[in-house]
Amino acid sequence: MKLAKLGGAPEIFYSIQGEGISMGKPAIFVRLSQCNLHCIWCDTDYTWNWVNTPFEHVNDSKKEYNKYDKSDWILELPSEEIFQLVKKYPCKRVILTGGEPLMQQKELEELSSYLKRKGYFIEIETNGTLLPSTKLDELIDQYNISPKLSNSNNELKLRIKNKTLAHFSSHAKAFFKFVVDTEEDCLEIQDLISQFNIDPQKVYLMPQGTDSDTIKKKQKWLVEMCKSSGYNFTDRMHIHLYGDKRGV
Repeated sequence: MKLAKLGGAPEIFYSIQGEGISMGKPAIFVRLSQCNLHCIWCDTDYTWNWVNTPFEHVNDSKKEYNKYDKSDWILELPSEEIFQLVKKYPCKRVILTGGEPLMQQKELEELSSYLKRKGYFIEIETNGTLLPSTKLDELIDQYNISPKLSNSNNELKLRIKNKTLAHFSSHAKAFFKFVVDTEEDCLEIQDLISQFNIDPQKVYLMPQGTDSDTIKKKQKWLVEMCKSSGYNFTDRMHIHLYGDKRGV
C-alpha cells in the first residue's frame, strides 16, 4: 500500500478526529498517498502535487513552496506491517484518509480484514468520486464523503460523479461533509443535496481554512446557514488545538 511519508516513516498517528460526525473521538489515522483530484486549497498536497504536474495550489506564490518528488513522499508497506503499526495504539477506531484512499481498494480490503478481525471500527474519508468494491463495503463501518465544490478548482466532470454520489446518498454508512469557503458555496451545496436527495441530517458544513482566525471568521455566518437549513456544523478542531501540523 502506498502511504504518505512523515519524517521518513509512514504517516500513521494517534489523535482525535477534528471534523464531521466523529469529531472529538480518539482515532488512529492512516494516511494513504495519491489522489484523483487536485484541490487548490488542499492541506495534504504532498499526496498528489508531484513534480512536472500542471496543478495549481494556493501556496504557489510562496518562494519556499515546490512541488513534491514522489520518491521522497511515498512509502510502500504491506498490509500486515501497517496493521502492526496501528495496533500499538490504545484505540479501536481507525480512519483511512488521504489523498484518496479508494484508489487502493485491493490493499484496503486486505488491511481492513486484519482490522475487523481484531474488532476495529473503520472509517474511510473519500471525495465521493469512486465506488467501493462489494468486499470493501462489507468491512467499512463509516464513509465520510467530502464532495468537492467549484471552490476546489477541479473541473465539474472530475469532482462530481453522479452514479457514485447517488450510491452514497442512500447508503446507511455514509455522511457528507462540504468544505465551505464563501457564502455563495452554500447555493452549490443546496443544489447537490437536492439533486442527489441527500438527507440534510447527514450533512456537515465545514469552514475552509488552515488557521484558527480564518476558520472563526467563517464560523459565524456558516453556523447561521446550518441553523436555517437543518444541516450540521463541523469545526476543524485539530487546527485550533495544534495548528496546521502533520501527525497530530
